Amino acid sequence: MQFAKGKLIAIGGAEDKGTDLETGKIQRNNLNFFELGILSRIVEEAGGPLSRIEVITTASMIPHEVGDNYLNAFGKIGCTNIGIIHIRNRADTATADYIKRISACQVVMFSGGNQLRLSSTFGGTDLFQVILDRYKAEKDFIIAGTSAGAMAMSNTMIYEGNATRAHLKGEVKITTGLGFMQDVIFDSHFEKRGRFGRLAQAVATNPSCIGIGLGEDTAMLITDSNKMEAIGSGLVMIIDGHDIRHSNIADIPYGNPISIENLKVHFCEHGNGYLLKERTFLMQATEGAVIKKQVGVD
Repeated sequence: MQFAKGKLIAIGGAEDKGTDLETGKIQRNNLNFFELGILSRIVEEAGGPLSRIEVITTASMIPHEVGDNYLNAFGKIGCTNIGIIHIRNRADTATADYIKRISACQVVMFSGGNQLRLSSTFGGTDLFQVILDRYKAEKDFIIAGTSAGAMAMSNTMIYEGNATRAHLKGEVKITTGLGFMQDVIFDSHFEKRGRFGRLAQAVATNPSCIGIGLGEDTAMLITDSNKMEAIGSGLVMIIDGHDIRHSNIADIPYGNPISIENLKVHFCEHGNGYLLKERTFLMQATEGAVIKKQVGVD
């Protein structure tokens, strides 16, 4: 896809709202949420707390609980102009009210769950085309997605892959996603669920793609279809396969271990950035983005 004027915010999951959306369990792991908060950044990029945000819960099996959790989370940061859209099948995407709301909001946010529900429900629909057209044409329009909602953003999408077997050929399943981004592959819950191996295999089979491994309570803000800025309290890992010198993945039978030479990896914390087209790491995505820290060593 050509240059898009809108913004993407791809979130690794469990963005620290005090609640794990899929389980309802209270999480207090990332106490910097309100200082480094991803949801706060979404609201800021959208123009402030009066901006209209529509949360689409299609990926989740517990959509009403997820919707309520988002209402509560955004409410904590003073943003109450939130709509919840419970699209459960392709027929629902033709609902005139949903199309009207998506045409008028500042942010569309896809919840977590199962990314195949997103690609199979929205692909080729009029509602999806509205989202895509706005993303291409409007510089202030934002598409955000968490977990499955982030993984579905790219044209190449991981939809299955056991982390403990990801070093074996064929264990990582790939299909076509929603295609807001070309030549990238997103993975989520990256550190907590040990997903380096499956993203590495996905990149090895598609070396033109940059792998973006999103840690929990961590996101990449992507502008101009190119410049990325890490936000949140965790880690984003960039995997670049353009300079792979050796890979056995085309030659070995399914179920055998893969071999890769010269896979390039970058670690990004809050404020670091990356230019996709130039394949360049940025110490600071914007001036002052990296927060200086004092580290005590005993």
